[in-house]
Amino acid sequence: NQLGHLASHHDDTLIHKVTDGQVIGGMRGIRSVLCDTSTVEPETGLCVRGIPIKELTAKTPEEIFCLLLTGELSSAETTRSLKEEFARRAHVPEHVWKVLAAVAKDTHPMTQLSIGIMAMQSGSKFFRDYNKGLKKQDYWKPMLEDCLDIIAVTPVIAAEIYRRHFNKGPRIAPDAKLDWSRNFAAMLGVSDSKGEFAKLMRLFLVLHCDHEGGPVSALSCAVVSSSLSDMYYSMAAGWNGLAGPLHGRANQECLAWILELTKQFGGVPGHEQIKDFINKTLVSGKVIPGYGHAVLRVPDPRFEAFMDFGKKHCASSDAFQTVSRVFDVAPKVLSDLGKVKNPWPNVDAASGSLLYHYGLKEFDYYTVLFAVSRCLGLASQTILARALGMPLIRPRSVTTQWLSQAVAGKVAV
Repeated sequence: NQLGHLASHHDDTLIHKVTDGQVIGGMRGIRSVLCDTSTVEPETGLCVRGIPIKELTAKTPEEIFCLLLTGELSSAETTRSLKEEFARRAHVPEHVWKVLAAVAKDTHPMTQLSIGIMAMQSGSKFFRDYNKGLKKQDYWKPMLEDCLDIIAVTPVIAAEIYRRHFNKGPRIAPDAKLDWSRNFAAMLGVSDSKGEFAKLMRLFLVLHCDHEGGPVSALSCAVVSSSLSDMYYSMAAGWNGLAGPLHGRANQECLAWILELTKQFGGVPGHEQIKDFINKTLVSGKVIPGYGHAVLRVPDPRFEAFMDFGKKHCASSDAFQTVSRVFDVAPKVLSDLGKVKNPWPNVDAASGSLLYHYGLKEFDYYTVLFAVSRCLGLASQTILARALGMPLIRPRSVTTQWLSQAVAGKVAV
């Protein structure tokens, strides 16, 4: 195959030079991770298997999972089959509910999600088969089984965490007639007489499905899985990385800033008021939440997709209108500073305002929504890694002294 040919014929080909600034700066921009499920380029944004994400906004998570895993969009029959497969596997063992019930109710929802999936690790098919002497070329088979199980139960566990943690009432059981995203929306129990919240959930789960192999969640999952830990350990590792303020918590911080802005001006502010608020935020030493991206140098197409949804379904919302007006003002203000590489909004700048509009106002839960979506990408990347026989991820580290000597030309690099 192509990967085997590259490994055997070009294993000493230089593909990227690493600077000391990149080493010190958290490996930012170093091309060193293999990921075929999606790409993120500065001028295009997220593409899933070569397809721009904005061309996939009408798809279901089932279709997206198939695309991530196989490189092809599923047929109607395959999509239906996958929906039925998730429904069949959506059973959460009673001991998992007992574990979650024993957790203090004020434990952060992301902590509970990680605990919940780890409580299911005893049922790992990969762990069972590996201990029986599984051949390396077959690692992907039980890994696929575990991933299907995890994807199926994650919305069920996540919904129960929402209802218990925020006192929303008894657990709502999954409905085998509903697809994956509609089931999740229904189990959350958010009022949805027009079905718009379910549409938002489908869009949210699609837009956050994957984001190449470099983000903390994807890299953490890949590193843990490369040691041949099963998917329960690996998924929990990815989610735990996602819980950080610099990764999955960004949209709640964006929304908090938007709500503070509307509160200060008693409603949707004008452009000059927004400009003044932005400048005061910057002068205070803070950044504008939702603006800037590690890779992108254009507006995030996922932000644009959320904006399209908002304009169609909730254009009168104060929070959404404020987000829209900030978009009119912020890029120019940030560009005029001359120090910002990317003055454009990322996905987090819009998503929180939509969730807030439809009644999901519990900020601490927003990362759980992200985790439910991202399990599609993490699972796909891990299945492919085992199918391709990817090795243990084990980079070298250097000391500050070695780095100083390397910069001075005193050691070979």
